[in-house]
Amino acid sequence: AYHRVRPAPDMEESARAMRLAIQDAGWSVEDVGAIQYHGTSTQVNDALETRAVRLALGGHAERIPGSSIKSMIGHPQGACGAAAVVAMIAALRGLDQGPAFIPPTINLDQPDPACDLDYTPGRSVPTDARRVLVNCLAFGAKNSALAVEVR
Repeated sequence: AYHRVRPAPDMEESARAMRLAIQDAGWSVEDVGAIQYHGTSTQVNDALETRAVRLALGGHAERIPGSSIKSMIGHPQGACGAAAVVAMIAALRGLDQGPAFIPPTINLDQPDPACDLDYTPGRSVPTDARRVLVNCLAFGAKNSALAVEVR
């Protein structure tokens, strides 16, 4: 690990986890319709995750929405990956009652200039995305990404 609690600044390993998830799912980068960010709402980590997403998705990163469930529930530590997956599946199923949506990143009033992707600030947005990437970036450079398709 680069550091006990901080990821390596180049973010190559986090980007690699995302690329492998996409590859293992048999998708292309353009198949990713949204991202559930790890999104800890910390200046260093959010800027680094933005860098990793750009490395993994290239220019496609600018064309897709994303959000972080942590903005609404806090950081559930070891359960953050499971919470993010459940949130995205529920949202893409319209909570079983309505149209599919991307959950909001609440309380995002003044984005850091280094965090310049679409984080769905303030309120949810409708989507027709069925394939999403879920990131989980943990202490000690334990990176995981899951490609999820909702049918």
